[in-house]
Amino acid sequence: MKALKQFSIPFTGLKLGKHQFDFDIDKSFFDAFEYSLVKDGALKVTLELDKQETMLILHFHIFGTMQLNCDKCLSEFSQPIDVKERQIVKFAEDALESDDLEIIVLERKESELDVSEMIYEFINVSVPYINNCEEAGNNQKCDPEMIATLEKLASGNTEVEEEKTDDPRWEALKKLK
Repeated sequence: MKALKQFSIPFTGLKLGKHQFDFDIDKSFFDAFEYSLVKDGALKVTLELDKQETMLILHFHIFGTMQLNCDKCLSEFSQPIDVKERQIVKFAEDALESDDLEIIVLERKESELDVSEMIYEFINVSVPYINNCEEAGNNQKCDPEMIATLEKLASGNTEVEEEKTDDPRWEALKKLK
């Protein structure tokens, strides 16, 4: 993931206290992740890193728009996003697994923290379960051509089923009862 090198924060050289980092998220960010729900977007990330003696406290603010495909008409639409999340990074002698999802444990010898996967997860978790143009809040409407085609195909299915039931072979089998 060389494309995501700018998301690596060298925290060892930072003084104790709060530090702010800003990142821009675009198509190249999502291309670095193979099976991303989001393929494109124009997002900004403001990261406030509070460095303390034994831990780092990260406050993420992710805002902007991401491009999604409508589940109903398949057209692409812009979905606004405004997410605020917190992540805690603790230092230990050896990397232990934490039961708490909000806490990441790093070895003391680590000198950098890659925040790209955290940002990626926060964005993907904020994707609505059902993507719909009309519910995006931008006064967008589903593609009328596609909706008309779907309605035509939906009504066409009942005609096809009726044709299947009129098969004379079935009538001959029904007479055997």
